[in-house]
Amino acid sequence: MFKKIFFLLTIATLASCGSSKSKVATTKKAAYKPKREVAARKTHTGKTVSTTKSGAGSGRTTEVIESTSKTIVYSDVVNSYVLQYKDIAKGNMKQYGIPASIILAQGILESGAGSGTLSKTANNHFGIKCHTGWTGESVRHDDDAEQECFRKYNDPAESYRDHAEFLTGRSRYASLFKLEKGDYQGWAKGLKAAGYATDPKYPDKLISYIERYNLHQYDAEVLGVEFTPIQKSQPVAVNTRPGNTEGFYEVTKGDTLYSISKKFNTTVDDLKRLNNLSDNAISIGQFIKVK
Repeated sequence: MFKKIFFLLTIATLASCGSSKSKVATTKKAAYKPKREVAARKTHTGKTVSTTKSGAGSGRTTEVIESTSKTIVYSDVVNSYVLQYKDIAKGNMKQYGIPASIILAQGILESGAGSGTLSKTANNHFGIKCHTGWTGESVRHDDDAEQECFRKYNDPAESYRDHAEFLTGRSRYASLFKLEKGDYQGWAKGLKAAGYATDPKYPDKLISYIERYNLHQYDAEVLGVEFTPIQKSQPVAVNTRPGNTEGFYEVTKGDTLYSISKKFNTTVDDLKRLNNLSDNAISIGQFIKVK
């Protein structure tokens, strides 16, 4: 009888120890819960950053430039840009012989009227790349290829001066300086012919900006001749907006077909096919079909 009682007590003791171990295991599991919660917060933070980054690179800057009436705010931005840099352009015309109208039109087009990435981060208003022999500061920026080298300046005036020296210092632009003073149309066509830009519409865009904003008045001021504004019955449309913008992306300064293809998870060849493009040239304000 005593042995039976001892045997039962032993079983009860073992059962009690097993129960205690089970409780310890449960406590350990509970201790892991905070770690899972921390991981969940990290995932959420990652999504927030990703969304912000996507918004910053999907045309939000362009919405700031545009207005509900399509071009009024954009025109104001361009006019402000012209007023800010017209004196520098006139000074460069006097010193280097480049029409002030061409200088300003290129600045508007290449820098997005000062709103583009390169103009903001590097004071580069003309999209000039490093090229051989450049010893100044530089920044990396996606253009025709990924992370290309672009010149960085201390201020916009330095960019304007380097632009003038860039043109005067290269033999391929020499014929432009033989044109009649103030011949902005000849300059616009000559820049394209000399290889400054690959966009076939580059001359037309420069001329459009010059005549829309009467930039050639600054040529007249430098040359001391009378200026006659060009009269138009209708305003020139700088941007052609499709009736339905769904599936389209509006090009902003710094965009390339390569960078756009990365944003929309497609390829450069597919974008060229969708938009009937013969080369990789795109311009600010252009609507690219992405779907």
